[in-house]
Parts: sequence; C-alpha cells; structure tokens
Amino acid sequence: MLTMKDIIRDGHPTLREKAQEVILPLSQEDVQLADDMLEFLKNSQDDKIAKKYKLRSGVGLAAPQLNIAKRLLVIHFYDEKKEDYITHQLFNPKIVSHSVEKAYLPQGEGCLSVDESIPGLVHRYARITVKAINREGEEVKLRLNRFAAIVVQHEIDHLNGVMFYDHINEADPFKPEANATAVE
Repeated sequence: MLTMKDIIRDGHPTLREKAQEVILPLSQEDVQLADDMLEFLKNSQDDKIAKKYKLRSGVGLAAPQLNIAKRLLVIHFYDEKKEDYITHQLFNPKIVSHSVEKAYLPQGEGCLSVDESIPGLVHRYARITVKAINREGEEVKLRLNRFAAIVVQHEIDHLNGVMFYDHINEADPFKPEANATAVE
C-alpha cells in the first residue's frame, strides 16, 4: 500500500524531469503501479483510512510523484453533482485540443508533493480533449471540462516537470485572467 512516505516532495529532481513514455503493450508491473496509485487516492479520501495511515487527501497522482519518471497518471474524485466518481488511469496521456477559455480554482491548487500552501490562481484550459491508453491497453479519448480538466492538466504538468505554482502570476497572484472562469 502506498503512503505519504512514497511520495517525493518539492525540490526532488524527478519532479522537474520530463517523464518517459510507458512502453506498450503495458507490462503487468505498470498496470499494478496504476492500481496502487488508484488505491492510494481512494484511501486518501476515506477519512478512517486516511487518519490511520496519515494520508493527505488527493484527487490525482502522477508516477513522477513516486519517483518513477513514466507518463502515467491517475485521477479519482466525485463528479460535480456528487453522484458518481470520475476515475481514470491514463498511460501516455496527451492533450490533443483545448478551449481558448481558461478556468481556475478560486482557492488555488494544492499538491501531494508540496507540503506548504502556495497562494495564487492557477489558470488552465476550461476544456480539454485527451488521448491516452487505459489500463486495458486500449486507446481512449476523453473530453473533460471544469474540475476534471483542471485535475488532469495538473497531473500532465507533473509528467512534463512542471509544478502548479509555476503558473501563478508572481506580480498579482490573485488576479483572474480576462477570459477565465472560477470553478467552484
């Protein structure tokens, strides 16, 4: 079981590297890694398990955060209606199109690899289309918007050695861009 001890922290060189493509067909080791990452996210959102193992709650995790420089990310969170989970295990994800409009979380973003709070708005595309390989080895095409789009872009940034705070406007960290919408 993955715990916070497995997650590398800000300043570790792997977090600034561009991760390597996952070799296809997927190995059992890579599928197991994706399953372990998903289990971590589920556990981190379960109050009882999170408290027992001292897990910080997360909605996304990228392999580089585990010091594994592979292009693999996992997301898991409730949809905006709080009816269903949005869960994806994506190998070699690529954003193939995106909106002109931007979106941001008014409270800013956090990261399991960053222990301190870094205030400021992180502007991302409001809508994205992503192509990737799922855990069954099939190509998938996902159209994501609002919170889901923000989470996937945050995790893809990890695959490219980019941290969320790299996007914060240092001169005016809380100034929304003209074409940006807050995602509550």
